[in-house]
Amino acid sequence: MTESERELEELVVEEAIVSATGLKPNALQVGIKGDPSLRETAVGRARHTSVLDEIYPQLAPCLENIMLERSPYHIFIGFNNGEIRTRSLFDPLREEIHSAERLLEKAYCNRHFPAIAYPDKIQLMRETYDFILSNEHFQRVPVFWKNIFERRHESWEPMTEQEITRIFQTLGVLRSLEDYYLRNATISIVQSIVRLQFNCDGTQIVRAEDFQAFIENNLP
Repeated sequence: MTESERELEELVVEEAIVSATGLKPNALQVGIKGDPSLRETAVGRARHTSVLDEIYPQLAPCLENIMLERSPYHIFIGFNNGEIRTRSLFDPLREEIHSAERLLEKAYCNRHFPAIAYPDKIQLMRETYDFILSNEHFQRVPVFWKNIFERRHESWEPMTEQEITRIFQTLGVLRSLEDYYLRNATISIVQSIVRLQFNCDGTQIVRAEDFQAFIENNLP
C-alpha cells in the first residue's frame, strides 16, 4: 500500500462519526448536538403520549424476541409515532416499516420475521461478509477501503444476547424521564451500537458494551 493510500485509510477511519470500524476505542459515547432552540424549549413543550408509550411494557419482550430469535439485525423504535423499522438478514438491502401494536401479535411476527437462533444469525452475518470479501466486485474497491473492511471483519464481535436484553429493558426508563426523554432509538447488532435521540434534538451513539455505563453516568 502506498503512503497516499495509507493516509486515505486513516482519514476514512477518523472522519466518520461511526466508521467501518465502529466508534473510536477511547469513546464511551458520541454526542451530536441538534437545534439549540429545541433544547431550550424542551421542558416547556407539552408531552405527547403515543400508542407505543401505552404498550411498551408488553412490547419490549416482543422486540427482544425479534432481535434474539428472528431474522432482524437492525431495529428502529419511534416512540413518538409508534413506528418500528426493521432490516432482516434474509432481505438485507430493504427496510420494513411496522406499526408497533401489530408486533404484539404472535401470528404477525411469525409471518414477517422468520425464526433463526441467535448463534445461527451471527454465523449468517459472518458468511454474508465472507461472500462480499470474495466477490469480484469487492476486489475493485480502493485498497485502503478494502483494508479497513477486512480488518473490521477479522476482529468483529457482535452484540451479546445479554446486552440486547439490557437495552430493551432500559429504553422504557429513558422514555419516562421527565425533561429530556427518549424520542427514538436504533439498535444494530452488526455495528454493536445503540443510537438514542431525545426530545431536545440531541443524539447519543453508544457502544452496546458501554450501554450500562452510559446509563449509570447519565440517569439521575
